[in-house]
Amino acid sequence: MTEPCDLSATETVAAIADGKLTAEAVVRSCLNRIDAREPEVRAWFALDRDLALGQARALDKGPRRGALHGLPIGIKDIVETLDLPTGCGSPIYTGWQSRRDAAVVAICREAGAVILGKTVTTEFASRFPGATRNPHNTAHTPGGSSSGSAAGVADRMVHAAFGTQTGGSIVRPASYCGIVGFKPSHLAIPMAGVKPYAQSLDTLGPMTRTVRDAALVYAVASADPQAAKVEAVKPKRIGLCKSPAWASADAGMQQAFEAGARRLKAAGYTVVDWELPDSMRDILAVHTVIIEWEGLSALAAERVGNLDKLSPIMRETLARAAGHGAAAHQAAIAKAALFRAELDLLFDDIDVIVAPAAPGEAPKGLGSTGEAVFNSPWTLLHVPCLCLPGMRGPTALPISLQAIGKRGDDKRLLAYALALEPVFKG
Repeated sequence: MTEPCDLSATETVAAIADGKLTAEAVVRSCLNRIDAREPEVRAWFALDRDLALGQARALDKGPRRGALHGLPIGIKDIVETLDLPTGCGSPIYTGWQSRRDAAVVAICREAGAVILGKTVTTEFASRFPGATRNPHNTAHTPGGSSSGSAAGVADRMVHAAFGTQTGGSIVRPASYCGIVGFKPSHLAIPMAGVKPYAQSLDTLGPMTRTVRDAALVYAVASADPQAAKVEAVKPKRIGLCKSPAWASADAGMQQAFEAGARRLKAAGYTVVDWELPDSMRDILAVHTVIIEWEGLSALAAERVGNLDKLSPIMRETLARAAGHGAAAHQAAIAKAALFRAELDLLFDDIDVIVAPAAPGEAPKGLGSTGEAVFNSPWTLLHVPCLCLPGMRGPTALPISLQAIGKRGDDKRLLAYALALEPVFKG
């Protein structure tokens, strides 16, 4: 028997609107799933059962609020919430609670969403892992930094959750956990109330089980209701991009990339080999300078006042960042702007790029969340990226490719992704 927590977000909202389900029944189903699985998966930082049920009952009593009416969502724990603590994955913020909702939380509440709880993040959405495990095999990482959001959605604890990406923190954990992760164009979703790390790069995005669900949540969060209405459009020309980090792709990803190409061709798509131009050969280094230098500033208060409470990984990162200097940062910012303008023009020859979403399957062990080298270039370029799940790697864990669109053309990427989704799930 299908439980409400097993439905897609789109199906859930429709069932509530049609009177086939109540918001309370949906939330109870999610809470039951959490009770059964949370001891193993550990996706949640903060969860208040009575608070979640109270939100649901209030929605059931009142008029329909909006496009997310009754839908439970998870909020990454660097995003402020008025009624739940925000810990940022750090002991520095133990017990801290904001007096406001972040903009994205307020917008989703206004549209009728139930804020189910706060999902585990790595320390300040950086590299030091939290407690979350991969629901497909708990001996493996779920990826990061949006660890709890990816695992909670994949394990059907919640229908949708928000993650953030500064390097690869939406798309990579989505790949490792076998879900859709949509990193929109930079600043498509407002960042007010989100703990910054590198404001030139930080991006909010939905993590869901289907592309249609991602479009639904994105439409609300970005205040662009037309995004929820996009229909599948087949791209005429797909650029297959191994990306500058291809040497880091393991055998499983190399096989998945080749298999993905075969699937696209078998489905009738025109695919061409495509690479970023040689002018962008140092794109990973440019990203590193920006993320590290801006992180040094963003965490100034924590670094100065609570250095002993930062992880060794974070202290090493900040010490290295101090060596870059303001001039190097400004030069990197200028280069990134040139890269973006150049890539805009290259979309005259292709409709969408398909590239690896991660180096391979989720690595074994919980001491690392994996590498972001297949994500960082696209994050720097401010383009929308969407993880297309469905394939499996050598050990039967999820392995994914990502679709990448033109900067600012998020709805078109969603339309292409709707067409491409069954190619990879089939």
